[in-house]
Amino acid sequence: MSENTTQRHDGRQPDQLRPISMQTGIAPNAAGSVLCSFGNTQVICAASVENNVPPWMKAQGVVGGWTSAEYSMLPYSTLDRKRRDVNKGKLDGRSVEIQRLIGRSIRAIIDLKKLPGFTIWLDCDVLRADGGTRTASITGAYVALRLAVNKLLEDEKIPEDPILDSLGAVSAGIVNEQALLDLDYLEDRDAQVDANVVMTGSGKFVEVQSTGEEATYSADQLQQILSLCGKGIEELTQHQEAALA
Repeated sequence: MSENTTQRHDGRQPDQLRPISMQTGIAPNAAGSVLCSFGNTQVICAASVENNVPPWMKAQGVVGGWTSAEYSMLPYSTLDRKRRDVNKGKLDGRSVEIQRLIGRSIRAIIDLKKLPGFTIWLDCDVLRADGGTRTASITGAYVALRLAVNKLLEDEKIPEDPILDSLGAVSAGIVNEQALLDLDYLEDRDAQVDANVVMTGSGKFVEVQSTGEEATYSADQLQQILSLCGKGIEELTQHQEAALA
């Protein structure tokens, strides 16, 4: 890891997460829910269970269940009001990308065959956006999923736990040639390299999104980013465990 040569505007060290909080039970009608906050970024993640599976699974005779996600930024989550997708007549491309990422990530850590006949929907709604909404959504979605699955197990609706591992996500990037963990909006805006990393609690990668913003970056810089994210997700896993406890 490179030395601290950049003073972050909020006083954090390069390898330091923003203040993390996870308030469970935020949506009482959901099977599991959490208000996941990465600094000023706040996302409500809620899991709903349907006793049904998608039509394509029935048509193809696929055994098991399904999990999927929806993501949206509420109109007041940004400084300038964001129009609702329903009023634009189509889903925002960025929202489509992020909800597919959340769905893929969740399906990587669940054995769908152990969820027979059920679909778990994970709704991630951004209350306040200050960078890292997709990573907060994934991290919170796991907590909501875990709570929903716990309820299915307690109610004896499924015979065994389908969750294989925990899941977390965090951003990192290169800002003024310095590798930084968990970028807020100001840092993300100025980053030469921006990355989002999804990992399991046991340290395995699920997805790495890393992009040079009109810049290139070296293998060493990429390794710094991955190391920072690994450290960050270890800490996020501890926050998840505390919230679930």
